[in-house]
Amino acid sequence: MDKVSAMDLREPRVLCVLLGCSAGSLLLLYRWMNRRRIRQRIQCAREKRERALESMERAAARLSAQHPVADPSDILSLSLAELSEKLREGALLPETVLHTYMSKALDVTHEVNCVTDYLPECEVQLERLREQTTKGPLYGVPISLKDNYNFKGHDSTLGLLRHLERPASEHCVVVQVLMKQGAVPFVKTNIPQSMLNYDCSNPIFGQTLNPLNHKKTPGGSSGGEGALIAGNGSILGFGSDIGGSIRFPSAFCGLCGFKPTGNRLSKIGLAASCPGQKSVTAMIGPIARDVDSLVMAMRAVLCDDMFQMDPTVPPIPFNEKVYSSTRPLRIGFYETDGQTMATPSMSRAVLQTKELLEKAGHKLVPFMPPLVEMSLFELSMKGLLADGGSTFLDNFKGDQVDPNLKTQVTTYSCPSWLKSLLSFIVRPLFPRLARVLQNTRGIGSVKELWKHHGAVEVYRQEFIAHWKAEGLDALICPILGPALTIGYPGKLSTAVSYTILYNLVDFPAGVVPVTTVSTEDEEELMKYEGHYKDFWDKLLKKAMSDGVGLPVAVQCVALPWQEEQCLRLMKEVEKVTKAER
Repeated sequence: MDKVSAMDLREPRVLCVLLGCSAGSLLLLYRWMNRRRIRQRIQCAREKRERALESMERAAARLSAQHPVADPSDILSLSLAELSEKLREGALLPETVLHTYMSKALDVTHEVNCVTDYLPECEVQLERLREQTTKGPLYGVPISLKDNYNFKGHDSTLGLLRHLERPASEHCVVVQVLMKQGAVPFVKTNIPQSMLNYDCSNPIFGQTLNPLNHKKTPGGSSGGEGALIAGNGSILGFGSDIGGSIRFPSAFCGLCGFKPTGNRLSKIGLAASCPGQKSVTAMIGPIARDVDSLVMAMRAVLCDDMFQMDPTVPPIPFNEKVYSSTRPLRIGFYETDGQTMATPSMSRAVLQTKELLEKAGHKLVPFMPPLVEMSLFELSMKGLLADGGSTFLDNFKGDQVDPNLKTQVTTYSCPSWLKSLLSFIVRPLFPRLARVLQNTRGIGSVKELWKHHGAVEVYRQEFIAHWKAEGLDALICPILGPALTIGYPGKLSTAVSYTILYNLVDFPAGVVPVTTVSTEDEEELMKYEGHYKDFWDKLLKKAMSDGVGLPVAVQCVALPWQEEQCLRLMKEVEKVTKAER
């Protein structure tokens, strides 16, 4: 009897153990199968990319045989203005130019991994151009597109598995406009996973390198564009910008990039990782080797075709009178924003540019944006993650998180109560970290969200009032640089203070390379402590070291809807700094 009772008591335990083991085994099996599924999808996407690049190589060889070029560098060395003129005059054929850039783009991507897709429809576009009696301003010009520009029949992946095998049903509006103006889109380029990062890596297509230094990032999120254009594999590209995503790659790769006012160009048909967010304004714009190319691109897209395709865009054509004016400008400047201390090269770039502009006859006056710290944390960060980051995190369900995003994903994944607790604990020693944790908790109600939108508008009007009180025409200020070492941007999200400010207030802003990091800059960087002297300042110092010879840019800014004024200042900066160099 005792023996039977002991067995009876043991049986439920045995059953529980067996059930527990079975559940654990099933969980392990599920995880293994999920990882296997992810690897298979990534492998399929990479094989598809390889087939696309092979197709591009065959097309380039065929076009080259039909339209041979003695020396491709004769074409690749032309500015956009020179190339466009030769194409419209007939001195160069679109087919010749296309295969020259296709071949160069293949070389560049084999070196730095920047092209994610070939657009064979470029040859169909060539046929259309042959049938046209009039030649648009971008007639025959090959252009590259950031991954998130919808192109019919092709994926806009954002580096996420969820967007694979979901080809766009039609071109985005800006692509349609560019093609009507004669441009020939031929490739799409790499981005960081989800695009909310200023490195350039994702699990599908891998890491893009900076062609000027392979240890450095080309920037993001339009990093593939920056790398391709800097490597001379494209003459004009289009990116998007919500916190510096056009300006970072341009600055890091020694290019010119431009972010207009939020609704100056159509955004219909662009993929986004956090659609619906309104506090910080996203925008699209061009990247090129010089300011003249940016101006050509803006002239081309600010046309009746775009205004008719997207009636929500104000029908404001390019203002030639403002851009061509020779009136001396009253320009504000600041060399550090009190939040992210400028490195020696950043500070020197602004001060040298200031002196050169003064010599050219412009008036330079000190200017400091109001409440930069508050604008970064309480307005920008809180607005971008008003839902506590849940929309952003949804992108990664059933996906592999890129190593460069793990810090962000881990931070945003913490429950709100834990962020509040940690914020309270670390505040005395790490005030910046406390503010990040506090302002990524999310906004608890619609009422609070409306209050936040109101606070953003109040800040914007205060900024404009401060600007007008100084009587400014435009502004120059730092842009983060030189290029950071790969892997650091995801750990340094607060270093976007110089760029995200102008998405928050929705001002047009562009960058122009003006100098390079000197040995003296590098030596001075060793003394860099930052404003807060915390671990982020130490990380930034480490990320920007070993930068001798890399480009450093300045940022040019104007009031909303004054794109032509901003571009005029960019041209002035380019002119005076080129003369000095």
